[in-house]
Amino acid sequence: MQVTFLGTSSGVPTRRRNVSALGLRLPQRSELWLLDCGEATQHQLLRSPLRISQLRRIFITHMHGDHVFGLPGLLASLGMAGTCNGLDLYGPPPLQDFVESALRFSSTRLGYPLRFHPNMPPPDGHVLFEDDQLVVESRPLQHRIPASGFRVEQKPRPGRFDVEKAKALGIPSGPLYGRLKAGGTVVLNGQTITGSSLCGTPQPGVSLVYATDTVFCDTAVELAQGADLLIHEATFAHRDGDMALQRLHSTTTMAAQVALAARVGTLALTHFSPRYIPGQATGPEDLLAEAQAIFPNTIMARDFLTLELTPKQVGARSGSEPIAPHL
Repeated sequence: MQVTFLGTSSGVPTRRRNVSALGLRLPQRSELWLLDCGEATQHQLLRSPLRISQLRRIFITHMHGDHVFGLPGLLASLGMAGTCNGLDLYGPPPLQDFVESALRFSSTRLGYPLRFHPNMPPPDGHVLFEDDQLVVESRPLQHRIPASGFRVEQKPRPGRFDVEKAKALGIPSGPLYGRLKAGGTVVLNGQTITGSSLCGTPQPGVSLVYATDTVFCDTAVELAQGADLLIHEATFAHRDGDMALQRLHSTTTMAAQVALAARVGTLALTHFSPRYIPGQATGPEDLLAEAQAIFPNTIMARDFLTLELTPKQVGARSGSEPIAPHL
């Protein structure tokens, strides 16, 4: 699982940071998912190594413009490309009206189906999507309008398949190998053979939590429990905590407290206010230091930073040193 930050600013874009969007690449299934889609997300995708043609699902946290204004343009471009077979969109109930109105008033016809999945999670959360490989859970966050966080978790994968042992049992290569690798059972010459007897220890999956926009809240801690990577908004510096509480956004220290309480592997800060640009009294390095004082395994996201997720370890692929595993 790979994560690429496509926008890390809050409210408005800056010269260095676009507004919120996160690309989640799933190489094993050749799919791309988006978490939020702020203005100009399609431009960011074109500047990244991600392939828009692989886009299958879009998850929207809430209806503020810096998280949704990029949707109509992206959907229209996909329609003109003529290569999209359909998209699944998950988000607050008003999302469907917003998208359909934008397309209708701009006389845009997509040529592919949109499947809307309204998301109104109860306090203890619910499963928004699940298949044999992945599960997506959502819980409500605390913001000025209804907002939700997402947890994307990879299910455990079968251990290494012992080909030599399979050959010794007389199992012919081909479809039977695939069934056994998946944990199934076959009957050969009157003998029942289980996949578990030919596979090593199951490999744990990885988990990603995306929490923005929100002030510190218990549901974010519950959603993030034990996650390998927590991506959490940090709109304000600690000294601006009163402003954060008024606007129901998080400070750097709030995000770090969520990470510490949830015992995550790595914390990635995002959604920074433009007031903390380099050269100001409080700059990006100060924001990072504030969070690291509470949760040392913290990084500061930037546009186009790509992270590789492995259990309890997250490594950057853009020239940064790998992040130490969380123990």
